[in-house]
Amino acid sequence: MNPGNAETVPNEQPVFSAELTPYRSLGMRGFKILLMIAGLMSLVHVVVFWVIGAWPIVFFFGLDFALLFGAFWLNYRAARAREEVSVSRLDVSVRKFTPAGRMTEHRFNPFWTRFHISRHAEIGIVSMSLSDRRRATDIGSFLNRDDRESFAAAFAGALATVKRR
Repeated sequence: MNPGNAETVPNEQPVFSAELTPYRSLGMRGFKILLMIAGLMSLVHVVVFWVIGAWPIVFFFGLDFALLFGAFWLNYRAARAREEVSVSRLDVSVRKFTPAGRMTEHRFNPFWTRFHISRHAEIGIVSMSLSDRRRATDIGSFLNRDDRESFAAAFAGALATVKRR
């Protein structure tokens, strides 16, 4: 039996569990509406420039629309990244999922785990990481300022609770 692995103890419940996802202010419905408006505006301009005989300009409007769509597509693809963080009495687990779906898991013994927070005087938390004697990993690098603050408080409290028991 490996005491550093929570999966070997069937009754071990996490004290803290969180799924961290990037914030996107524009939902899929808003994205479709924005794309439709941009497409209609481009189409109107294409027709105007085509009618006046400036047909080479038409290709630039198509390129603009394609670049706008590509930028939003890359943004929404990056939003599929996520992290699952859990703390139990025997294990601290960080599972990182890339936008492509690949998963990397980092496991730490909670008694050796250190939670590091880097702060800037004006911005607040700029980075968070977990480390033990051998390795370290960043957490929540894609979170906004308020989410970093609330996660850091909750996670630090959970880690302290586990270490006291």
